[in-house]
Amino acid sequence: MGARGDTSPSQGPKRKNMKKKKKKKKKKKKKKKKKKKKKKKKKKKKKKKKKKKKKKKKKKKKKKKKKKNKNKSSTTTTSNAQPCGMATLKTLMAKACTMLTPSAREREREREREREREREREREREREREREREREREREREREREREGRERKRGREREREREREREGEREREREREREREREREREREREREIEREREREREREREREREIEREREREREREREREREREREKETMICASIRKLWRMPL
Repeated sequence: MGARGDTSPSQGPKRKNMKKKKKKKKKKKKKKKKKKKKKKKKKKKKKKKKKKKKKKKKKKKKKKKKKKNKNKSSTTTTSNAQPCGMATLKTLMAKACTMLTPSAREREREREREREREREREREREREREREREREREREREREREREGRERKRGREREREREREREGEREREREREREREREREREREREREIEREREREREREREREREIEREREREREREREREREREREKETMICASIRKLWRMPL
């Protein structure tokens, strides 16, 4: 219990528990932050790796294209020209193109450009799909954050509910303590009343004793008075006898 008149329990243990709770919460927060940081780092690393891979792929493609153009330029228009050992189907096709008429070559080039444009469109669609997937991932992350927020909110609500319950229990305990104190006070009051009754009884007893004593005293006084009366009577008789004797002739 606290100071006199304060029925609330000491704040010591409560403050200690609160401190402990705060420390635990801080630790949890730190852990979560660390985890988040680690996740971010991992994600960054993954992204970097992906970028590097893409760059490498692009470089490889460029190199391949360069090589293809080199092979194209090295092909001759003579009928006895033999393809080199490194020639592929594409180089043979390029060689065939050089043998075509100018208009046919133009059409072939146009078709190649169209194919290139189609490939570019495909790449663009792929990039769009990738962006869409990224947006979807972002939406998923957002939903996850919202879920976590809701979970935290529910957790806080539950904690508040538990705190209210604990406060209610403490209040009930204080009420019980007050009731016990009132009961003790009533008991003390009953004790005091019994003591006062006993004191009154003792006082009455003493008064009776004093009354008896006074009665005895009065009785003794009456006895003394009777004794004095007898003494006077005796004296009167003696005096009368003396007078009688005095009057008698000798």
